[in-house]
Amino acid sequence: MKIYIAGKITNYPDHKKHFLEAEQALTSLGHKVINPSVLPEGFEQQEYMHICYSMIDVCDGVYMLDNWRDSVGAGKEHEYAKVNKKAVIYQLSEDVGEA
Repeated sequence: MKIYIAGKITNYPDHKKHFLEAEQALTSLGHKVINPSVLPEGFEQQEYMHICYSMIDVCDGVYMLDNWRDSVGAGKEHEYAKVNKKAVIYQLSEDVGEA
């Protein structure tokens, strides 16, 4: 699968590590992964969302990191993925039932 990673980035100092660990785990399972935490700084939130929606468009699914509920942007990505009939995979086992 082609998978986009969604999770908290803003005001989360360890976001790059968290996203990279998920990317490595998904890649080791044979998936092609898009990691938005590598985008450059300096854009407005709505500009990031436009870029991220485009990335989701070319993916089969979205992998929701365990902290996605703490992020307005990841919440929007979650809704966008559902509306666009993308597979939604949750990092926490307790969330798997929502897929």
